[in-house]
Amino acid sequence: MHVKIDRNLATIQARVESHIDTLSTFTATPGKGTTRLTYSHEDLQARQYLKEKMKEYGLQVREDGFGNIFGKLQGTLKDAPSVLIGSHFDSVPNGGSYDGPAGVVAGLEVAALFAENRLTPKYPLEVIALVEEEGSRFGGGLMGSRGIVGLLDEEGFNGLKDKDGIYAVDAMKKMGLDPSLPKKRDPKTMKAYLELHIEQGPILEEKGIPIGVVEAIVGLTQLEVTVKGQAGHAGTTPMDRRADALVTAAKMIAQFPELAGSEGEDTVVTTGRLNVFPNGANVIPDKTVFTVDIRSGKEEHVQNVIEKVKELAVSYSRNGIEISVEQLLYIQPKEMNKDIVSLLKKTTNELDIPNCSINSGAGHDAMVFSDFTNVGMLFIPSKDGLSHCPEEWSDSRDVANAVQILFEAAKKLTEAE
Repeated sequence: MHVKIDRNLATIQARVESHIDTLSTFTATPGKGTTRLTYSHEDLQARQYLKEKMKEYGLQVREDGFGNIFGKLQGTLKDAPSVLIGSHFDSVPNGGSYDGPAGVVAGLEVAALFAENRLTPKYPLEVIALVEEEGSRFGGGLMGSRGIVGLLDEEGFNGLKDKDGIYAVDAMKKMGLDPSLPKKRDPKTMKAYLELHIEQGPILEEKGIPIGVVEAIVGLTQLEVTVKGQAGHAGTTPMDRRADALVTAAKMIAQFPELAGSEGEDTVVTTGRLNVFPNGANVIPDKTVFTVDIRSGKEEHVQNVIEKVKELAVSYSRNGIEISVEQLLYIQPKEMNKDIVSLLKKTTNELDIPNCSINSGAGHDAMVFSDFTNVGMLFIPSKDGLSHCPEEWSDSRDVANAVQILFEAAKKLTEAE
């Protein structure tokens, strides 16, 4: 049965705005963007709100050993795999209100439409809210989705700690979560995964198109470079006798833009985090640790840049300087499932919503799930192409349009054999 929901667009839009506005209050930096790090007090506030809404919409709620949240609408088929829909709810420091939460909210609203239309699916529908996609606290990123599919094992998780030396398992326990709960999920329990996300770029807004159907997601890697030198007094150590870890790091980082440019084909390299030790104004740094985020649509370019970063490290490892490079994350470029891409395009056209194909330059949980189940993804425009900043904004009407598309697609996926 095709349920007409166009007339409910304003209602969906109002609820979307309410959800996003509420979630945006769970921040450690009020007035300065959203800062909601994994296993923080703000994480707990958001998690309680999401679980409450899931229950309100008739979903059975559980959490796993990573703290991922699942709200399940049971299907009529016994032990059938679920159609998953959602995104992440953590943020970068001083980020925006839409990166991640827009997708979780869309999942909630799809579940709400199932409830309001009294639809019982054959295959279960699961709304999921994932942790630590950004990697802002424990590094690497995509932790929740990688954990679900087994790419992050128990030993690896137990070794994760933040910049203050707090282990992830201890942070979980402190906020009342149980890291001993099951973690890895059998891929056979997942029929498909759908995700809405803001574009985080300018293309859709510049074209005036409200929906992008994602065809592929770029490959990415994250390296962590540690530079060790020798501490000394800022006033009494001659310049030619210094092994300054920060100066060395700065020289390396300054070469990354040229390195990316020479690689071409939209290859990008970013250093977004740099820690200096001992971090004293009058002390020569004896250690710096910084990240190198490398992305490209072609795997060969990612590999080339990794090698060039390692070569740079070797070239600066002299005169009292030691440099090591650790790979925190590596994910190949991913194509979305062609059948689901076709379904999303067909559904969008049937609803008479303008759309176009688009590729993602950012990494998403969808790219992790794509190796284990059928994945589809929608983008909505980002105002001025901005993201990871307080100015990040997307129109709630675009989210509501995406909810309609995902609802129709989820109905088909939860009914089809």
